[in-house]
Amino acid sequence: MSAVLSRESLTIQEAMAVAFAENPDLAAARWEADIAKGSVIQAASLPNPELSVAVEDTRRESSLTSVEFTQPIELGGKRRARTTFAERDRDVALIQTEQKVNELRSAVIHAFYSALRAQEAFELSGKAVELATRGAAVAQGRVTAGKASPMEATRAQLELSDIQLKMESARFDLENAYSMLALVGGQGAPFFNSVEGSFEALPALPASEIILSRVEGVPEVRLARMNILRAEANVGVEKAERIPTVSLSVGSQYDRALGQRVNLVGVSVPLPLFNRNRGALLSAARGADQARDIGQATELRMRAEVRRTLEQWKYAKREVHSLNTRLLPDSENALEGAVRGFEMGKFALIDVLDAQRTFFAVQSRYMDSLGRAIDAWVKLEKIYGVELGVELDAEFDR
Repeated sequence: MSAVLSRESLTIQEAMAVAFAENPDLAAARWEADIAKGSVIQAASLPNPELSVAVEDTRRESSLTSVEFTQPIELGGKRRARTTFAERDRDVALIQTEQKVNELRSAVIHAFYSALRAQEAFELSGKAVELATRGAAVAQGRVTAGKASPMEATRAQLELSDIQLKMESARFDLENAYSMLALVGGQGAPFFNSVEGSFEALPALPASEIILSRVEGVPEVRLARMNILRAEANVGVEKAERIPTVSLSVGSQYDRALGQRVNLVGVSVPLPLFNRNRGALLSAARGADQARDIGQATELRMRAEVRRTLEQWKYAKREVHSLNTRLLPDSENALEGAVRGFEMGKFALIDVLDAQRTFFAVQSRYMDSLGRAIDAWVKLEKIYGVELGVELDAEFDR
């Protein structure tokens, strides 16, 4: 692995590039295609011939020496069936590698926007601490001036301490989110100081009808169908195994006592009296039936999962938009106004505390909605990958 240079901020495009270049799980998965290719080459190989030498009566003057060359001849399309099965194995490996790519892409998106969400939560908690600090200072000033009881300053200080603890918790969440993003990128520790992005425009996904129409082409459904073909190829292998492999042999025998050499020609054919491969063929046939049922179940499950995820996405996106454009700014403005009014003596401390609680409740709901929206998007990315049609560059460089 190459060393990744440290940077001040990290964009989603940079995080994706680092992960695809450095993630060890993806690097391991990419070897599967070459491993499967070797299996195809091996399956297509002809059986090796056999050379045998035998000596009867080891006395030099009367020994009988035989030399034979034997070549197994596979009948019944064994090699073709074996090669087809290996090719289906290779196709399965290629689709599984594609799944790994989609899984990594979705993991990067999830880790990046989880870090961005934690970063935004930390910034919002910082604003709350700033306002609570102002409120505590005003309360202390009013107590000093004899305009309020010491209890008011104590309550304001307690509220400030609570908000500071929440800020420390947000800091821990942020550091943990940065570490998870670095881990997805194949790094042991964060190589950046912040992430650069915005939640102002969540991705514009294609219409639900279009997304659902593409279910048949997603890797998991294609993998299930390829497993059907693989199971059917295995049936072909077991059928071919019922046909015996014939061995042809040619050679010569030299009788030293007579000084004569004779040619040898032989044919060896196993007799399928006891083992006709019936059990293996039955097992392969039932395996093919099972693969067909799994294929149908997989497509039904994927359609249901996509529909459910799209509903989650639509609801969460509407909620995020409403909170981001109206409720969150309003609650922040209300808190700012309560602190300002408290400083001017127009509001009581209880009004400031109520505004703080409302602000935190709205902030918590906003973060939860963002989390649900991100989770839905990540699920769709894991299913579809780039076929989902979300261009990260175009969508988040606004």
